[in-house]
Amino acid sequence: MKIVSAIKRVPDEIQLRLQTRFPEAAFIFCHGMGEAKYYLEEADVFITYGEDLDREKIQSAKKLKWIMVLSAGMDLMPFDEIAKRDILVTNVRGIHAQPMAEYAISMLLQVSRKAKTLIQQEQKAEWSRRPVMNEISGRTMVLLGTGAIQQEVARLAKAFQIKTIGVSKSGKKKPHFDQTFPVQQLDLVLPLGDFVVATLPSTPGTRYLLEEKHFKEMPKRAIFLNMGRGDLVSSEVILNAVRQKEISHAVLDVFEEEPLPEDHPLWREENVTVTPHLSGISPHYVPRGFDLFEKNLSVFISGDGELRNIIDPKRGY
Repeated sequence: MKIVSAIKRVPDEIQLRLQTRFPEAAFIFCHGMGEAKYYLEEADVFITYGEDLDREKIQSAKKLKWIMVLSAGMDLMPFDEIAKRDILVTNVRGIHAQPMAEYAISMLLQVSRKAKTLIQQEQKAEWSRRPVMNEISGRTMVLLGTGAIQQEVARLAKAFQIKTIGVSKSGKKKPHFDQTFPVQQLDLVLPLGDFVVATLPSTPGTRYLLEEKHFKEMPKRAIFLNMGRGDLVSSEVILNAVRQKEISHAVLDVFEEEPLPEDHPLWREENVTVTPHLSGISPHYVPRGFDLFEKNLSVFISGDGELRNIIDPKRGY
């Protein structure tokens, strides 16, 4: 069995651990797809971030049985070709939970405690106590999505006595949520949200799910935070909501077009915080991803146990 990785800078200790534990497998660790593509024809298993795969590469990988995606979002993958070949796909859903939850709480705090304004004042050596401070404690948070990331956001929110309301496709009860609702009742819960936090993937059911009417339904004091996918809502809708003061602030880590163009008006909007799609970044990301891969590889080779995070190519998640 030949296992090819396109993940850059895999730590030596991870490489050695895998090679020692699975001597029956030949591992090829490459520095990105530019190098890995030359080994795809021989690969039984391919480890990738997903966005570097296209139909032609899948077609060239004649022996490929399993794609391990070291990412949770896979909207750019050629799932039609993958489904045609009946290739197993798994991902690392869940390993982003801790860094993304910390990002969410930190952004809500920086907006509420006027961190941007204070930094600007510091840079100008301006002693001013005019910025109006707010607290996040005791508020209500509406979370779009109730998976592992949002469960961790909701858990951390409890330290601030925040009421947590989850919205998902099924509306099933999940840990750390005070209430959960199906997406059909989104209009019912948005008016309750002091904070609206989104981590939804890009699927046919979520693309441009949020429209102008939804921002009109949010309280004017609401902070909207999106760290899922940029096509949940158009930039124009967000800009309009902020400029019309339908919400107080938008924190955006994901965008319809990435990188966000330098001349995009979102950069210059006072009540918008822009971050460059980094909410899930952590020094522990790759080790956590390979820990999950190692567990799945043991099952894949032995046939004993259940694989985690299997993706349905027809649905894309």
